[in-house]
Amino acid sequence: MAEYTHAGGVVYKKNGQPLVLVVTAKKHPGDWVFPKGHIEPGERPEQAAVREVREEAGVTARPVEKIGVLEFSIHEEEVRVVFYLMEFVSEGPVSEGREILWCSPAEARQRLTFENTRALLDKAIRRLGLS
Repeated sequence: MAEYTHAGGVVYKKNGQPLVLVVTAKKHPGDWVFPKGHIEPGERPEQAAVREVREEAGVTARPVEKIGVLEFSIHEEEVRVVFYLMEFVSEGPVSEGREILWCSPAEARQRLTFENTRALLDKAIRRLGLS
């Protein structure tokens, strides 16, 4: 298996109070997650993270650093997602029809559906010195 199959972003903006971006999952709209998706052939993981954040949330963001890797299986497919801590640059229209939400780190932690995603948020909060 390739080193990573998917890439995504933990996107933040400091707008007075720091805010974190969460989106609803495509297949399970009741789940709140960080934007992520398949790495296309010939695409670097950082490029995939930038593209997926733009496609899923209409947000342009700049990768700052690799923040973590999540591994899980979906329908017998092994998924290995590399996540980047990403700084907000600009916002445009959302193309995939997902709900997006900018929220405080505490609210993001409450909304995120999966424990491994909350752990990733906690790592990002520590890295940004927000805790």
